[in-house]
This record gives sequence, structure tokens and C-alpha cells, in this order.
Amino acid sequence: MYIYNVTINVDESIHEAFLTWIKTHIPEVLATGKFTSARLVQVMVEEEMGGTTYAVQYTATSKENIEAYYNEDATRLREDGMKKFADKMLAFRTELSVIQDFTA
Repeated sequence: MYIYNVTINVDESIHEAFLTWIKTHIPEVLATGKFTSARLVQVMVEEEMGGTTYAVQYTATSKENIEAYYNEDATRLREDGMKKFADKMLAFRTELSVIQDFTA
């Protein structure tokens, strides 16, 4: 299993609008068929730059699905957020490979 993680720092001036938007954006990403699930989380660290930081963790069954997302969908889906929020949000992406899940 693989996780495509998008971490986003959001300026307070767009915070509420961003939350509304991201909750519609995530289903659009899932609709590409490249991911099986997603989780939206708030990063519980106070950033020096200010704002609030979130992470969206998309689960994929293969690295090929993530590559297909990059090649077929990412540019189009990223543009919407950039048009709406421009320099009021800063995002970076990380790919993770799950080694093992543990439960209590």
C-alpha cells in the first residue's frame, strides 16, 4: 500500500474558504480512480510562518496508480486550488510506502 501525502499550510485569511474547498476537492481526486481512500488531518504544530497546516493522505494500491495520477490528473486538479488561493497556501507532496500496519 502507498500513501500520497499532501501537506498544506493555509493563511488565516482563507482558512474557512480553504476548508470548504478541500472537502469538495478530495472527492474529485478520489473520483480519478487512482486512490482507494483519503484522510484529512490537521497538523498539530504551530508554524513559525503562521497559518494552519493540514495534510491529506490518499491511499493507493500501487506506485503506478500514483504515477498515473501525476500524468493524467494532477495538473488539472492542482490548478483549481492555485487559482482560488494563489500565494495564500503552500503545499508540498510526499510519497510513502507502507511497511506494516499495527493495531492495538
